Amino acid sequence: MPHAPPPWSDLPAPPPAGPAPGPSPQLPLAGLTILLVEDSRFASDALRLVTLRAGARLRRAGTLDQARYHLRTYRPDLVIVDLGLPDGRGEDLIADLARPGGPPVLAISGDDDGLCRARGAGAAAFRAKPLGSFAEICGAILALLPHRGWLVPAATDAAEIAADPLALRDDLAEAARRLAAGTGTAGRAYLAGFVTGLARSSHDAALEAAADAARGGPQSIGPLARALADRLHAAAPLAGAGD
Repeated sequence: MPHAPPPWSDLPAPPPAGPAPGPSPQLPLAGLTILLVEDSRFASDALRLVTLRAGARLRRAGTLDQARYHLRTYRPDLVIVDLGLPDGRGEDLIADLARPGGPPVLAISGDDDGLCRARGAGAAAFRAKPLGSFAEICGAILALLPHRGWLVPAATDAAEIAADPLALRDDLAEAARRLAAGTGTAGRAYLAGFVTGLARSSHDAALEAAADAARGGPQSIGPLARALADRLHAAAPLAGAGD
């Protein structure tokens, strides 16, 4: 009996109201379905804001297993894959999709060697975190879809997309939980990459340094644990902001 993915793995599009608009400089991604394979809520929220504003439908999978479930169900126009995932490497999924007839893949990562790994797996393009402005992200997507590439996004502002700070806090809490539960070598490597992506996307150099140090071994995780605790303590008032 097939297992249904968790409800949060699919970010629903708003209900249709009449004929769907065609692509335009104001809605350069209109009509596209994009599958995002990303475990970070913070990064996912930034891309959700971009695709919503650009007119595309975004579906999200947080693991390789969920991504493969989605791909058995429908064929997206484009797949965006984070290289570091909790149940394996994004490169494995990219290699599967890079076969003839597969959708183009935009790989993303906060790791310094992400570009080489993405190219080796067969990704059509790569973007380092932070992912940039609305126009930059739309441009990266359109470059992989030649039949849509003539549509230059109308927005040209250089400001990065401001994702939900509550999503960042949730990611920090998840990292702290995983660290407290204990990790082996592979788990530390995944966690360091996860936190590095968060740190770069939130422009937190001290957190990035702590994440980098944690790659050294079990004895080096103390600074990362303290850095995560400090940021969660500072962000605690956000949790009650909507009460």
